[in-house]
Amino acid sequence: MTVSVGLTLLALSLLANTPARAEDKRTLVIGVTQFPSTFHPVIDAMLAKSYVLGMTLRPVTTYGHDWQLSCLVCVTLPTLENGGAVRETTPDGKAGIAVTYKIRDGLTWGDGQPVTGDDIRFTWEVGKHPESGVTGADVYQRIWKVETPDPRTVVLHTDRVTYNYNNFNVEPLPAHLERAVFAADPRAYKQRTLYDTDTSNPGLYFGPYRVVEVSAGAFTALERNPHWSGPKPYFDRIVVRVIPNTAALEANLLSGAIDYIAGALGLTLDQALSLQSRRGGDFDFVYEAGLIYEHLDLNLDNPILADRRVRQALLHGIDRQAISQKLFQGKQPVADSNVSPLDWVHSDDVAKYPYDPAKAQALLADAGWKPGPGGVRINAKGEKLSLSLMTTAGARVREQVQQVLQHYWKQIGVEIRIHNEPARVFFGQTVRERRYDAMAMFAWISAPESLPRSTLATNMIPTEANNWAGQNYTGYRNPAVDALLDAIETDLNRDTRAAKWAELQRIYTADLPALPLYFRANPYVVPKWLKGIRPTGHQAPTTLWVENWRAEGR
Repeated sequence: MTVSVGLTLLALSLLANTPARAEDKRTLVIGVTQFPSTFHPVIDAMLAKSYVLGMTLRPVTTYGHDWQLSCLVCVTLPTLENGGAVRETTPDGKAGIAVTYKIRDGLTWGDGQPVTGDDIRFTWEVGKHPESGVTGADVYQRIWKVETPDPRTVVLHTDRVTYNYNNFNVEPLPAHLERAVFAADPRAYKQRTLYDTDTSNPGLYFGPYRVVEVSAGAFTALERNPHWSGPKPYFDRIVVRVIPNTAALEANLLSGAIDYIAGALGLTLDQALSLQSRRGGDFDFVYEAGLIYEHLDLNLDNPILADRRVRQALLHGIDRQAISQKLFQGKQPVADSNVSPLDWVHSDDVAKYPYDPAKAQALLADAGWKPGPGGVRINAKGEKLSLSLMTTAGARVREQVQQVLQHYWKQIGVEIRIHNEPARVFFGQTVRERRYDAMAMFAWISAPESLPRSTLATNMIPTEANNWAGQNYTGYRNPAVDALLDAIETDLNRDTRAAKWAELQRIYTADLPALPLYFRANPYVVPKWLKGIRPTGHQAPTTLWVENWRAEGR
C-alpha cells in the first residue's frame, strides 16, 4: 500500500513529540489511537485509560481469559459455598450479603506503602459520595458499610443479594495520597486528583509498572515498579504512543517506529486484513470477536429523536448487513440488540430492523415528517429533519460508516451533519456531559453477563447536579426497565434470570434508546517475536497480564 506524503508527514510529526525510539530489547513501544481523558481509575469509562492502567493497577476481581470470575487483588474468590460471602439482614430489614476479601500479601504502592483494606474503603467513600462524579456509581451505592478488621481484610456489606455478589471489579485508590485531596472538595476532586495533577507519582500505582512520564495527547511512559511482588515483567520500559490516524499508525508499525499496535485501540479490521495479505509473514494475526457493541447513542431529549417512530425509521433506513459485508467481510456481524450472541444471556427473540427504506419513509410520514425542499423532510412547522452525528476524529472506519449512514439517510429524507472530535474530548466531555445534540457513535465493551444498569437506569443519567455521574448518556427513562434491572440483578436462578434478560432485550429493541450497528472483532497484529499477549474478548484489557509478555528472538 502506498502511503501519502501527508500521512507520512503526520506520522513524523507525531513521533517528534514522543521519546526517541530505544534500541535496547527491553523497551516496548506500543501504538494506540486514543489518549485517556483522565488517569483516575474510577472516573470516566474509556478503553485508552483501562489499557494503560492495566499495567499499573489491578481490580479486586475480574473476568479472565476463560470468561470466569477470578481474584487479582484478593487471594480467594469469596462465595456463599466457601463461606467468604454470608447472607445477612440490613439495618432496614432487607436481605443483604457480607462479602469478605483477603488482600494478597506483598501488594505495595510504588512509594512503599502497603495496599490495605483502607484503600478499598476509601475507594468506596469516593464512589458513594453524591458529588464525586464517578462513572459506575451504582457499584458503590448498594454497599451500606465497609469494615476493615485488619489491614489485609475488607468486608463489603451490600443492601441486596445479587447474582454477581462477589464481583468487585474496582481498582483500589491510595488512601494515603488521595484522601486529603478528596476531602478538601469532593465535587472538585475530578479536576484535582493526583492521577491527573501528579500522574507520575509512584504512590498511585501497585502493578508491575508505574507511570513515569506523560505528554498529554502524545505518549505515556511506564517503567517497572520496584515494589511489585508478582512475576518480574520482561520489559524494563513500555511507551504507549498516541497516533490518532490509523493509516499513520500502520505506517509507524511498518517503519519500526513502534513495535506493536494495541488490538482494541489500533488498526481497523479492513486495515488488518489488507496488511495480512501483504505482510502476513511478519506478524501473527488474531481476529478476536468479543463483547464490543458498536452503536449510536441517541440524545432522547432531542424532540426529533424522542419519537420512537423516528428511531425505528432510522434503523430501517440503513443496510447494516451490506455495511458488515462490504466494510468488514462479514467478520463484524450486525447487532440486533446490545447483548452479543457470544454472551450466554443473549436472546434472539427481539425486534429486528432489516433494511426497508419504504417502511422507514412510512414511519417518518406517520411521525409528521413530509417530503420537503431539497429532498429533506420537514414537519408542520417547516423545520427540517436534520440531525448531527458525532464520533472520534481520526477513526477511519467510524468515519467511513458515518459517510455510509449519511448516504442511506439522505435517501429517506434525513439530513445528517457530521462533526467529530478527538477521543479525549469526545469521551471526556461531549458524551459524558451529554453535549451531543443528536447521535454519538462509539462502542460499549462489557464483561460476561454485565447488567446495563449504568447505561439504562433512570438514576444513571448524567446531570450537572450529580457531577455527570452515570453512563445513561441517552437520557433513557423507562420505569419498567428500572424494575427489570432490579429483578435480574437479584435473581440467583440462572434459568429464570435468563428469561428476564430476554425481556430486557425485547424492550430495548422496541424502544431503541440507541441504534445497534454491529459487534466488533478487534484485530491483533502482533510481531512474531512478541509473546504472551492474549485477548480476552471482553472488558478486561490484555495489559492486566502484562507481566507475562516477553520478547523471543528479537
